Amino acid sequence: MSQISFHSPVGELSIAEDDGFIVSVDWGWGSLQEETPLLIEAKKQFNAYFDGQLKQFELPVRPFGTNYQLKVWQALKDIPYGETCSYQELVKIVGGSPRSIGGANGANPIPLIIPCHRVIGKNGLGGYSGGEGIETKEYLLNMEQLFK
Repeated sequence: MSQISFHSPVGELSIAEDDGFIVSVDWGWGSLQEETPLLIEAKKQFNAYFDGQLKQFELPVRPFGTNYQLKVWQALKDIPYGETCSYQELVKIVGGSPRSIGGANGANPIPLIIPCHRVIGKNGLGGYSGGEGIETKEYLLNMEQLFK
């Protein structure tokens, strides 16, 4: 598995690749640093995203999870840039409950590329497990609204 790390507006991010697919995006600086053409392209797309020039990532991803999680993560990829979807709306699409949607969201191994930050509660933003938590989620949603 190869990984690169870089600075972003939401903190340090590390992207990992395995067998030609992005398998994780983590907050923090990774201990392994090995550039590959895919990771260089991913970093380029992240920079364009944070500059408001990229609305949808075009990277091969392979998230590892249960069949239900994979179904939820696929639905997340369909939420357009600059828009949000509620946990309740996702239940109508993939089944389960708002709690199971939240669990799948929290387990998303490839945040930002699979935009779990675009899922909100019916009475507020809901939670966010990446970066600085809700502050990071607010930043991402506001940034997307600005560049929409």
